[in-house]
Amino acid sequence: MDELIQRIMAAAGIEEDVAKNAIGIILGFLNKEGPEDKMQLIFDALPGAKDLVDARAEAGSGGGFLSGLGSMMGGGMGAMAALNELTNAGLDMDGVQSVVKELVSYAKEKAGDDVVNEVVSQIPGLSQIV
Repeated sequence: MDELIQRIMAAAGIEEDVAKNAIGIILGFLNKEGPEDKMQLIFDALPGAKDLVDARAEAGSGGGFLSGLGSMMGGGMGAMAALNELTNAGLDMDGVQSVVKELVSYAKEKAGDDVVNEVVSQIPGLSQIV
């Protein structure tokens, strides 16, 4: 997990706490919206990732109105809610794209292209970011 955090910090030019928060937001979104079996393979390949997601869930995401609305509606609204959380965490659009691209790249290295591509393909709009 430390390697991923360092890579995201370098790619997006952000601090460690922002990187950890962003990873938790993105993986939490993918876990909610993506295929459960494939997400489990990703969590298995990224030790510590599930802990970040669980810690965010226990603490409450704090994502604001769009987050709550997105979790009620799912799908595209879930993506908007995740984006809202990421911007609230201090990332601009370029930062969000940098974090997502680096996270997906790292996940592909560890879990395999097919697993990650399956998750990405199941979530509307995500393929446009990565």
